[in-house]
Amino acid sequence: MELDGKVAVVTGGTRGVGAGIARAFVRAGAEVVVCARHPPEVPVPGTEFAPLDVRDAEAVRHLCGELPRLDVLVNNAGGSPHRPLTHASADRHARVVELNLVAPLTVSLAAYEHLRRARGSIVMIGSVSGGRPSPGTAAYGAAKAGLENLSRSMAVEWAPDIRVNTLVVGMVRTELSHLHYGDRDGVAAVARTVPLGRLAEPSDVGRAAVFLASDAAAYISGASLLVHGGGERPAFLDASTANNETYTEGDPR
Repeated sequence: MELDGKVAVVTGGTRGVGAGIARAFVRAGAEVVVCARHPPEVPVPGTEFAPLDVRDAEAVRHLCGELPRLDVLVNNAGGSPHRPLTHASADRHARVVELNLVAPLTVSLAAYEHLRRARGSIVMIGSVSGGRPSPGTAAYGAAKAGLENLSRSMAVEWAPDIRVNTLVVGMVRTELSHLHYGDRDGVAAVARTVPLGRLAEPSDVGRAAVFLASDAAAYISGASLLVHGGGERPAFLDASTANNETYTEGDPR
């Protein structure tokens, strides 16, 4: 899983999950460029910052054109505010889709020639929201579902020159966790719903991204790797009154 001498671009790489990915790539020996609209409040050691709005296609093409080479692209930039569908216009929801689905395609197309020459790889940062109902962030969930499908199609169209995979990420503890889960007790309560008993750390996502970008995953493309601690405990297990009953032979299971 060494990436010595490789050049990696991590969009949205200045904080949270993106910074965790950037740190993991630096530790693996890569030269890392992190992109975001604003400089990091706390720079990630060993990385170079490039200002970029991934929704600006011209700026994206300019950045990729300035790079001498590119071996790995991590499409991490994304996100969404909590916004019930009826609380905003379709245009506002479309902006969420643009950031989380169209922008990764924009960056991937701009990076294509670099990646083809390097026989490199793309790692999409997806979400469990793309595979389940996402009330309050429906446009985000729809975009992440589309991103996973886009990744599979790209993996076929761009093979054998470029590998494309998706990390399907669950809940992660970051500096913004309190906005989603509340105070320390809220975070702990949410963590108890995860089979492994904790939220992911950005470093967990980072190590998984390094794996997919490395030669250790040389025969993996078009795949979706779940990084969610075992998923979510089904609600019916806690609601069922038969949950703790002893089954006898012949009982339906």
